[in-house]
Amino acid sequence: MFFPIYLNLTGKRVIVIGGGDVAERKVASLSRTGAEIIVISPDLTPNLLSVAESNVIDWKKRNYVCGDCSGAALVLCATNDPRISRKVWEEATEKGILVNTADQPSLCDFIMPAVVRRGELAVAISTGGVSPALAATLREKLSEMLGPEYEELLEILSRARPEIQRRFQDERDRKALHYRILDSNLIVLLKRQDREGAERLLREIIEEFACQEKIR
Repeated sequence: MFFPIYLNLTGKRVIVIGGGDVAERKVASLSRTGAEIIVISPDLTPNLLSVAESNVIDWKKRNYVCGDCSGAALVLCATNDPRISRKVWEEATEKGILVNTADQPSLCDFIMPAVVRRGELAVAISTGGVSPALAATLREKLSEMLGPEYEELLEILSRARPEIQRRFQDERDRKALHYRILDSNLIVLLKRQDREGAERLLREIIEEFACQEKIR
């Protein structure tokens, strides 16, 4: 059973072994994490080559050699050579580095979930490596449910958060206020692209809640 967790990879080294379609997808999932991404492969897909030429990743144009995992926070192995996969796993394990090997759960410390992203909102879906197709199907369904209005909702809440924390010191009050906000028509207004109306409603909810707190 895998333990779900979100990692802060900002400034950390992540090694990707391989340059094919699978490696391309893994690099894409890492691209907004702020990680230092190093790809080791003699060849790259056209898209990965474009990314390398833009200096988004550091491309080592060669095959994997023992020692390549040194200094990494994570290692993602995406090669179709089982011998290399085994060597990468052994090196990473020996050095205490978390490793993911594509399509080989037995050579994984962690797995890459299917993810739906809406700005800071990230919903990860995993089947424990049993059925990536099911995870992808569920991701498509959630993508339809979670429109761009949820990204806007988080942006609005993010701007309001400092004021809420300043005005309401009790954690229970802040929690109650957030539930009241989420139970309102805020998301409906955002779905209608009425950003001004949504911000006005949020302001009204905060002020009404503050008045009720004073009365109590």
